[in-house]
Amino acid sequence: MTSRRRHRTAKSRPVLEQLAYHQPINRYPLTEIASAQALDAIHEASMRIVEEIGIEFLNPRAEAILLAAGAERIPHSQRLSLPREMLMAALSHAPSAFTLHARNPAHHVRIGDNALAFCSVASAPHATDLAQGRRSGNRQDYQDFLRLSQSFNIIHMLGGYPVEPIDLPAETRHLDCTLDAITLTDKPYHVYSLARQRNLDVIEMTRIALGLSEAQMRDTPGVFTIVNANSPLRYDAPMLDGIIEMATWGQPVVITPFTLAGAMAPVTIAGALAQQNAEALAGIALTQLVRPGAPVVYGGFTSNVDMRSGAPAFGTPEYMKAMQISGQLARRYGVPFRASNVNASNAPDAQATWESVFSLWATVSGGTNMLMHAAGWLEGGLSASFEKFVIDCDLLQMVASYLNPVPVNDAELGLEAIAEVGPGGHFFGTAHTQERFRDAFHAPILSDWRNFETWRDAGAPMTHEAAHRKYLQVLEQYQAPALEPDKLEALQALVRARSTAKS
Repeated sequence: MTSRRRHRTAKSRPVLEQLAYHQPINRYPLTEIASAQALDAIHEASMRIVEEIGIEFLNPRAEAILLAAGAERIPHSQRLSLPREMLMAALSHAPSAFTLHARNPAHHVRIGDNALAFCSVASAPHATDLAQGRRSGNRQDYQDFLRLSQSFNIIHMLGGYPVEPIDLPAETRHLDCTLDAITLTDKPYHVYSLARQRNLDVIEMTRIALGLSEAQMRDTPGVFTIVNANSPLRYDAPMLDGIIEMATWGQPVVITPFTLAGAMAPVTIAGALAQQNAEALAGIALTQLVRPGAPVVYGGFTSNVDMRSGAPAFGTPEYMKAMQISGQLARRYGVPFRASNVNASNAPDAQATWESVFSLWATVSGGTNMLMHAAGWLEGGLSASFEKFVIDCDLLQMVASYLNPVPVNDAELGLEAIAEVGPGGHFFGTAHTQERFRDAFHAPILSDWRNFETWRDAGAPMTHEAAHRKYLQVLEQYQAPALEPDKLEALQALVRARSTAKS
C-alpha cells in the first residue's frame, strides 16, 4: 500500500506525515552503460585475477574449504588460485532473491527481484547534530537512531550500528546492541562479523526473537552480515569466520569489496571494477561451498579518492558509473545487488544533498536491491547525522513515489474534467480534482513551499534547521514496538549469561 496517511484537522495532525510502510518496486528499465563486450572484458579480467594472481584467505577453515573444492595454493605465497570452473559452479547455487524476516511479519523484507530495501546509516564512529555538534558514538545516540529507524516507514532495515556506542564494553557490545535493536525496533538488523562467537550469539538472539527452533532458524533468514574484502585481494580471519558461520546457518552474507580507485584498487574504473568483481565472486563462491543455496548479496562500493589528499570521494561521476556497471555484473551472475547512499560532505549542506541525490540516482537506476547507509551518512561515513537522516528519508520517499508508475486509464486521463472546464478555466473546483486532491501529488517531509514573504516572516528557516526540529519531534512521539514478555526474558537471560562468561 502506497497511499499517504492523512489526518483531516490540524489538531490531530501527526508530527511525521509520511508514506505508509512498503517496499518500493523498480518496474522501470534499468540503466546499463556497459556494453556486453565491456562486461565480458571485466569478467575475463576478474577470472584472470582469481586464477593467475590469486587471493589471500587468512583463515585455515576457509582455506580448507576452498582447497577441497579445487583451489590451488600459489607457490611461495599465501594466495589461492580459484579455477573459474569451480567459481562459476559454486555461484550457480546462489539464490536470485530471498526474504529477510523481521519479528514483525509486516516488516519482512524482500532482497532481490526488483524490490528495494533502504537501510539506516551504519558503523559511523561519530554522531552529530546542530545542537551538540560532533561527538564520539555512545549508546544514547545509538538508541535514538534506532528509534528514528523504527519511526520512519521508508527505512526497512538496520544496516548495522548507526553509530558505534563506544561507552559499551567492546567484548559484550554486540549483545547489548542487538538487544536494543530487537526491543526498540521490529525491523531486520545486522550482525558484525568480528569474531565467530559474536555471529553465533546474535544468530541465537535472533532465533529467540523470531520464536524459531534451531532447525527452523537454519532455513529462515533473520539477520544479515556485511563482509568486506580487505582490498586488495585479501579476506581476513574474522570476516571469513562470519561467512562460514552465517552461511552454515542459512543467514544472508553481503560480500562487499572495499575498492577505492587509486588507493585499494587501480586508478581506472575498469580496473577497480575488475578487482571488485574478482573479490566479490570469490567471497560469494565461498558462501555456496559452505552451504549451496545460502542467501548472498553482491556488494558494490567502488568509488574514487581525491588524488590531492587521498580522502575518499563519494557521489562522484566515477561512483555513479561504477554502481550502474556493478548492477549489471550482479545481474549477470543472478544475485541481488547492494550499493550505498554516500557523500563526502562534512555537514548536512548542499554538497551532502547533491552527492546523495547522484548516489541515489545511480544506485536506483542501476538496479540496487539493498541500499546501505540510505539515511544519515555524512563525512564519508565518519559521522552519522541526525539532520541528514531526516533529509535522506525525504529523498528516499521521493524515490519511492517516483517508482510508482503513472496509471493511464479513462479516469486518469480526465477528459470529462477537460470538457467541463473548457478554454481559459481552472480545475480547482471540478469533481475530478475534488475526488483526488488530497493524495494527487507527493507531499514532502521538509520542503518549504511558502512564498518568500511568509518564509521570511517565519524566521527564514533553512532545511537543516527544519530537519533538526523534525528529528527531535519524532523522538518525542516514538513508541517502542511490542515484544512478548517471554521472548524479552529469554533475551535478557542470554545477554546476562554471555556477558558473565566474557567478564
